[in-house]
Amino acid sequence: MSQTVFCRKYQQELEALPMPPLPGKKGQEIQASVSKQAWEEWQALQTRLINEKHLNLLDPEAREYLMEQLERFLDNRETDQAEGYIPPSQ
Repeated sequence: MSQTVFCRKYQQELEALPMPPLPGKKGQEIQASVSKQAWEEWQALQTRLINEKHLNLLDPEAREYLMEQLERFLDNRETDQAEGYIPPSQ
């Protein structure tokens, strides 16, 4: 049986991440408060932002921008979206 965590984004108990998604204290904090579902949704948004905005992850400003968007996403605030992105139909 998988562990659960009270998800900061969805405000309910959901499946936990099996390991910290980032190194250090920030990764441990995310593992303790973000569900696997929310993290997977963040990864999809992050990928679209990186691709659409042509972000270079070696650039500290790009990494700072993504961390800001991550916090906004997890707090259910408005985030930047990939312009022209059309979600696949169900």
